[in-house]
Amino acid sequence: MERHPLAVALAIALPWLMVSTAIAQPNDQSHEGHAAAATQLDGVVVIGVAPSLATTFVTDPKLPRQPVPASDGADYLKTIPGFSVLRSGGTNGDPVLRGMFGSRLNLLTNDGALSGACPSRMDNAMSYIAPETYDRLIVIKGPQSVLWGGGASAGTIRFEREVPYFDRPESRLSGSALMGSRNRNDQVVDAVFGRPQGYVRVAANRSESDDYQDGAGNEVPSAWRKWNADAAIGWTPDADTVLELSAGQGDAQARYAGRGMDGATFDRDSLGLRFEKKHMGGVLDALVANVYRNQVDHVMDNYSLRQPDPHSSMPMPMASNVAQDVQGGRVAATWQKDRWEITAGADLRDSRHSQRSAMGRGAYRLQPWTVDAKFQTYGVFAESHWHITEHHHLMSGLRLDRAEVQDLRKRTGGMMPMPNPTAGQRRQDTLPSGFVRYEYDHQGLGFHAGVGHTARMPDYWELFSATRGPVGAANAFAGVRPEKTTQLDIGAQYEGRQVDAWVSLYAGRVQDFVLFDYLSGGMGMKATRARNVDADIHGGEAGVEWRPGRGLKVGSVLAYAWGDLKNEGAMPQMPPLELRLSLAQERGKFSWGTLLRVVAQQDRVNPGTGNVVGQDLGPSAGFAVFSANAAYRYSERVQVSAGVDNLFDRDYSEHLNLGGNSAFGYPADPVRIHEPGRTLWLKVNLSY
Repeated sequence: MERHPLAVALAIALPWLMVSTAIAQPNDQSHEGHAAAATQLDGVVVIGVAPSLATTFVTDPKLPRQPVPASDGADYLKTIPGFSVLRSGGTNGDPVLRGMFGSRLNLLTNDGALSGACPSRMDNAMSYIAPETYDRLIVIKGPQSVLWGGGASAGTIRFEREVPYFDRPESRLSGSALMGSRNRNDQVVDAVFGRPQGYVRVAANRSESDDYQDGAGNEVPSAWRKWNADAAIGWTPDADTVLELSAGQGDAQARYAGRGMDGATFDRDSLGLRFEKKHMGGVLDALVANVYRNQVDHVMDNYSLRQPDPHSSMPMPMASNVAQDVQGGRVAATWQKDRWEITAGADLRDSRHSQRSAMGRGAYRLQPWTVDAKFQTYGVFAESHWHITEHHHLMSGLRLDRAEVQDLRKRTGGMMPMPNPTAGQRRQDTLPSGFVRYEYDHQGLGFHAGVGHTARMPDYWELFSATRGPVGAANAFAGVRPEKTTQLDIGAQYEGRQVDAWVSLYAGRVQDFVLFDYLSGGMGMKATRARNVDADIHGGEAGVEWRPGRGLKVGSVLAYAWGDLKNEGAMPQMPPLELRLSLAQERGKFSWGTLLRVVAQQDRVNPGTGNVVGQDLGPSAGFAVFSANAAYRYSERVQVSAGVDNLFDRDYSEHLNLGGNSAFGYPADPVRIHEPGRTLWLKVNLSY
């Protein structure tokens, strides 16, 4: 693709960014209120999210979005600048923030950790999340908090359900229904019944879609069918106290274009218990505690959703069944005195990974489970907020984790197993984290600058999925060192009568970045080597919204990420420069909006290297995609929205891409999976 469309888009966007600073006008807003607000770049249909304060983004996942997201959590994150998705078909993409992914992103659902089980991340944790059943999505970019677990060098993602309180007997009901191209069919219901003494809440969803066609009319294996159901019962002796017991289940199946197998089962079982006591009135202001257990059972096979390809590396029916059991807890107390707020506590996480596999249809069910890995982490943390003055603030935090991993594999080597040289061995590491950040906020103008450091234990995929370790090491478990990231984050925000603008920049050094080399193995098979290499990263995001009047909003968002390996060239699988231009208007009960997404070509690549999901496929072309939407509020309780994504049926593919496989007619060498063509959708949101 030629660069002219990108150049034109930049020429439009950059003057807006400069003009917004020149015409800044005062606009009072308190530090606390500003931090709690969820800022959308548009009125009804969300096409972008601005930061609520400093490095934190907050959005309501129940609102309609464009492009219409798949049923997984990763697609919802794409409306937050800096996020992209490593796609393998229609759903269950792997989220990437500023070029970083995997356990560099700490994911929590109702403050409980959730993890997938597939060695190739076919069922990453986002696969098990139904975003619309949650009330709030919170993202903290960079190592700028120690409250929610260690190792989150890229950021922290929290899906939360609010605790309801009723001063009289009452029931609340909300839901939505979505219909779209390729038989897309979603339903969501969220019902709460309560009285002053307590409540019962039930949230459930169902989602399905057929295979999609790309812009050239080629069918891409991408169908899915999912469901989730969660229930909670809470005791609320007063408005500031709750004791809640929750449970949930879910399952799914998904066809993949970029995998040798499909996901036949995504079984999830969750249990949780949490206690909260807030506004206690003394120096001790709040106490929160929770325990949880999240179990996933995932089946991958090549016969449930496709027929085995006799010409592939898996010509016979076969299946692999993997499971992950994660349990843990957290307790934290908050003290307030004068200008200080301090939150301190401890958390723990224990997980075990199991697997079994067999040739033949359903034969895996007759095999015994084998536990191949155990992880355990204990952490203590303290985070403070010093209100230096009404407008000047200093945040800081310290955290210390003790991590232990045990290798329980008796044999390794895949199709040619050999005795495991590290069988039964344990690894233990002490991992420090911390940050300090200054913030200024006064009359609509804000600024922040912070430095954070975190150490991350290599995860299951980095220690156990690679076929080889660093040169001289018996395997990855024995040789891959913890990853250490030190990063500077700075940014500014302005909120005026007609213009809002923000910018967020970062620069960091990653010591012992975990890199995968893709090597040629025997019999045409691929081998992977996990090793450490130092890296430098930098980039940022910027956005502006102009409101000229009559309910009109004009917005633009720019995101860029850059990474370089020491003495080895570009960091692989880095997303290219991306620009989003939006135009939206609200007139009474009616609104409409458009979105132009322009992505530059990416030629900073490092073929032959990558991560556990896949290797860098080389340079990619740029593209531009145009989408439009409209919505009508019949009342406060009924809203209808509709849209068309990729209006001009553009044939394109993302740079971050697993590549197709020969089982579905792709060439033997991976090529990028193309994205959906023109997509129509209609959504109805109801509340009572």
